[in-house]
Amino acid sequence: MPNMRKLYCSMVLLTLVSIVSLPVLADCVGEVTARRSGASSSATESWTKYVAHFDEYVRATQTVGASTLLVKDGRVAFRRDTGMGDLELGQRIDANSLFQYGSITKTLTAITVLQLRDRGQLSLDDAATRYLPELRKVSAPPGWADRITIRMLLDHSAGFQVATWPWKQGLSWEPFEPTSWEQLVSMLPYQQLRFEPGERYSYSNPAYVYLARIVEVITGEPWLTYVQKNVFAPLGMNRSYFGTTPHYLAKHRSNNYTIRTAADGRPIRQANGRDFDPGITNPNGGWNAPLDDVARYLCFLTGAATIEPGGQRLHEIVLARTTLEEMWQPQLPIPSSQGRAGEDHIGLSFFIKQRGELRIIGHTGSQAGFHSFLYFNPATRTGVIAAFNTDNVSQGNESLLALRELAFEMLQ
Repeated sequence: MPNMRKLYCSMVLLTLVSIVSLPVLADCVGEVTARRSGASSSATESWTKYVAHFDEYVRATQTVGASTLLVKDGRVAFRRDTGMGDLELGQRIDANSLFQYGSITKTLTAITVLQLRDRGQLSLDDAATRYLPELRKVSAPPGWADRITIRMLLDHSAGFQVATWPWKQGLSWEPFEPTSWEQLVSMLPYQQLRFEPGERYSYSNPAYVYLARIVEVITGEPWLTYVQKNVFAPLGMNRSYFGTTPHYLAKHRSNNYTIRTAADGRPIRQANGRDFDPGITNPNGGWNAPLDDVARYLCFLTGAATIEPGGQRLHEIVLARTTLEEMWQPQLPIPSSQGRAGEDHIGLSFFIKQRGELRIIGHTGSQAGFHSFLYFNPATRTGVIAAFNTDNVSQGNESLLALRELAFEMLQ
């Protein structure tokens, strides 16, 4: 079977035409150009309110560097880059800075699965063990493993645990994440299904490794190769990658930091290193890119390309609009301990946030010191992405939730 660690490294440099300081997506798959967005006064007011809270969050959590932008109708309407990408090197955050997006990657993995479904190569109601008989090794009552469907992996209802890897003490012999499929399989007898498959929602990272493995089994090529060829390339996301940063992009890579509180109450900031290897877990959290590439992804998700001549045809090649809408239908409620009861649901990978008549779709991500969020409103063809290179383990959660809610308001 193919090795998921094999990286697909064929990339093409994206030409940037700089007319003014704010880059704008002419369409989701064409060249990135720059022009004024012509934002309305109400949009400007919403952005001003949002970015003031964004800046305050960065200050209060001692975040070293961060970026955020708002996409409207396929164009970057507003952007804010602040702080440092690398303190030691004196490298500032700018439009080229490369962040890591953690679990937002799961939405890419789900799209690759739905591509195969739309081509008739699998069904979402297929048993996962049809493609991955190894899953029968998990500790569970008889027959439970065979009840796990691809749909259950997508909506986090299969019963697998949250963490992919149980060793998180930072000891020298511990890998950052498991490096091979064989390691993951060898651990299955020592893990158990937490509940009967399909019973309820419970977030699971390994579920998305299993989904990517299914893509590999069906296509015969590494998932990292498949996503590069079938998502990144047709969308023009030419600076998106997994694993170690390509040499020609390395100078733009942001470091990432963790802030902890010492015994005497002083904050301690630790640099975690510019690159790290997510290993076998790339499909659940390994996407690296500048914000402009994520803006292209938002343009695809919001359907903005359909307003540009020729754009719809290319985007339909990636995934049909009807299939995206299917992915955004609520599957299961999110427990009140993890979201707003009755308002937050999981779809097929994407989370649905219902705020009255306003429906927001998106996902969050975190890996090492990086964390981020991506949300969009398909009805208004508007989306927001924010990325931070610092994790302050003792501060910021309530403030971050408030920032996300302000982001939702911008997407009306």
